[in-house]
Amino acid sequence: MTVRPDTKNSAVVFGASGLVGKEILTQLSGNKDFGRIVAVVRNKSDMANPGLEQVSISDFSRLMDLKYKLDADAYFCCIGTTIKKAGSREAFLKVDHDIPEKIAQLAEALHIPAMVIISSMGANSRSTNFYLRTKGTMEKTVRDTYSGNLKFVRPSLLMGKREEFRLGEKIAVGFMKACGWLLAGPLKKYKGIYASDVACAMIKISQSESDKTVYESDELFDILLK
Repeated sequence: MTVRPDTKNSAVVFGASGLVGKEILTQLSGNKDFGRIVAVVRNKSDMANPGLEQVSISDFSRLMDLKYKLDADAYFCCIGTTIKKAGSREAFLKVDHDIPEKIAQLAEALHIPAMVIISSMGANSRSTNFYLRTKGTMEKTVRDTYSGNLKFVRPSLLMGKREEFRLGEKIAVGFMKACGWLLAGPLKKYKGIYASDVACAMIKISQSESDKTVYESDELFDILLK
């Protein structure tokens, strides 16, 4: 792997405008272990994070063209959409499967030491559920592509302030806030988790040399306590 002389780590965040991506940027900016932070976005915007670099890309099939800007110690992949927002299953696949694959190819080419990717609770390449099957297939594709320190996180219901309104999610979050405490023991992995907590756990995981590659939602809570 590439040896980087800087005493501080560098990080690239893909999906930086999303719920978890924004939290990762905020927390990295205040983390003494990280120096250079790059946000990969479709459109550059005014971000309050001091010292943050932005790299814009509209076509991820051309991601490799930007590799000279995206060398780092860690990649955080927070790419994800919904079938409704994407418009079709095919469009959804291009985002939730193909983009992480392109990122993994870049990470392998640059010998990025660590990569942490958001997947989904229940991800399974053999699932009859299209969404979960896509996430499971994405995990397998990335494993076959990238040979570095790879970690997947599978959060349950993500809670936090989204820019877009999702009625079903709003109802579920309301339930979790009122009754989430009832989900204990083996049911803990179904408990909703705040995007800020997922971001914190992902940063900690990126600095871990553990052989463990998949972290379920309940395990993310445990990481926060360490």
